Amino acid sequence: MTLNLCVLTPNRIVWDSEVKEIILSTNSGQIGVLPNHAPIATAVDIGILKIRLNNQWLTMALMGGFARIGNNEITILVNDAEKNSDIDPQEAQQTLEIAEANLRKAEGKRQTIEANLALRRARTRVEALNMI
Repeated sequence: MTLNLCVLTPNRIVWDSEVKEIILSTNSGQIGVLPNHAPIATAVDIGILKIRLNNQWLTMALMGGFARIGNNEITILVNDAEKNSDIDPQEAQQTLEIAEANLRKAEGKRQTIEANLALRRARTRVEALNMI
């Protein structure tokens, strides 16, 4: 038995196919979803989506949004998403270093919050690469 997974951003469909299992980062921690999972709606955190196709695991960086799970259908609506195979390792590492520098020189509450979010997004992209 399989699950139908659809990952959508405002601009594109990132994933639309059958999977065996997923592990999703939510605002209250990670959840694993197998076929016949109880219906839920949840907020999706900036983090990693792990997708199992048969015996192979793929990862995707998600940039926050919402997920709906029910009737073996999973719909994930996020601000942005990248498959690990689409992430340039050098660019991701550079972005992480820039984000760390921006956090160190942030002044005031607003700049600090924005720098922290940018750092979380950058770390998630690098983490998606390192989970291969």
